[in-house]
Amino acid sequence: MTIDSPATAPTRRYLHVRREGRYDPPAVAVRLAESGLFEESLVYASDARWWFAGGAAVVLTIHHDTVVGMGEGRRTSVPWAGSPARAIETLLADAPIRDWRLYGRLDFELGSVSEEFPSSGLGQELGRLTVPRVEVEVDETSLTVRALAGEDLDRVLLAATAADRSSTTTTRPVEVETDEFALFAATVAAAIDRIRAGELDKVVLSRGVEVPYPVDFPATYLRGLRANTPARSFLLDLPGLRAAGFSPETLVELDADLRIATRPLTGTCPRDGDPVFDARRQAALVQDAKEVYDHAISVRLAHDELAALCDPDGVGVDEFMTARERGGVQHIGSRVFGRLDPRHGPWDALFALFPAVTVSGVPKAVACSMIAEYEEAPRGLYAGAVVRATHAGQLDAALALRMVYTRDGRTWLRAGAGVVADSRPVHEYRGTCHTLATVAPYVVPATPEDEPPTVSAASAAG
Repeated sequence: MTIDSPATAPTRRYLHVRREGRYDPPAVAVRLAESGLFEESLVYASDARWWFAGGAAVVLTIHHDTVVGMGEGRRTSVPWAGSPARAIETLLADAPIRDWRLYGRLDFELGSVSEEFPSSGLGQELGRLTVPRVEVEVDETSLTVRALAGEDLDRVLLAATAADRSSTTTTRPVEVETDEFALFAATVAAAIDRIRAGELDKVVLSRGVEVPYPVDFPATYLRGLRANTPARSFLLDLPGLRAAGFSPETLVELDADLRIATRPLTGTCPRDGDPVFDARRQAALVQDAKEVYDHAISVRLAHDELAALCDPDGVGVDEFMTARERGGVQHIGSRVFGRLDPRHGPWDALFALFPAVTVSGVPKAVACSMIAEYEEAPRGLYAGAVVRATHAGQLDAALALRMVYTRDGRTWLRAGAGVVADSRPVHEYRGTCHTLATVAPYVVPATPEDEPPTVSAASAAG
């Protein structure tokens, strides 16, 4: 461990104020995100509750062999190997904020940093976790503001209860069927051959579609929420990254009593709101041999990963092969659960499951290697995770899917397909189209125009 400078402030706690009333939680969260009060922010939603995290009191950045903590005039570097869990725990134990709340992102490539792939992630920031200066928690009947400085309480309360912006927003749908079909189909076919040759059981390959105009992320978030039924949703405005997402799947749900669950989700078929049509498609999905096999091996691996951290006799599966409706599509889902052994912490659990089997493959190490070989650029946030954690041991992580996001000055949609021995390239391509269509129609341009530009969205890695 290296410490560049001493701490300059004693340990502090959040001040807080609570207001009862009638609130529109996503509108409040977006209002705060657009307020300009903070240099960075993150919105995270679970069920009917929204959290807004504004500013940065403490920042942990994760690199391929080190976690760096910065805050209160102090910079500390902690090396790690195998998993950054212990390094994160060490830095949080020394945090100058006693009752910290933490929000952040983990890039997909963080899951590939291992002895098998020691060069993966070199030179990259693979994750950023922030203890915010201000946290706002809001549901339909109450709003709670937590702030490290008293003046922030009044400023944030005023912004949270201000009037919504009056301008109407117009979407500009992104074309998801591109001229890169042949390339993606050929890649899937090559992966199928390698699976049949015994290299691995499953790999999740993805394709990107570039958005050909600047995006209004808060407006896109609100429009996308109306059309989707996400397990979690998020809105990120972080250094070098913006994203609005409607995650269909949680990677980790851990409460303060050490009860843990992960919810693998596989298979995709469209919905159109016609009960007869949707029921027919749903029945076909859960009886499709390829989809059932894909789901079963994903659940098995998730079970084994939890069993390594929990009482093995207490790990189980329920809601097995249950159809999950997520906006305009439906999937096969299960819940794998257990109780974490007290010898293991929340970050052990997160990194044991990360990256999710449903966005990588089986075995994970071989699948991640194949993904790096076939996909032209690192995924970054896509297929990584957006995280919320507390000092009390709670941790909730959503897969970073069903989103529009920026990277390197360009904006993308992205979707993946779970490839197994019985996959068909055309079917997998169509599945990505269905998934992309949960976001593509709801993208709002930053500068509305009477006539949209005639630009074809080109498929690319992003």
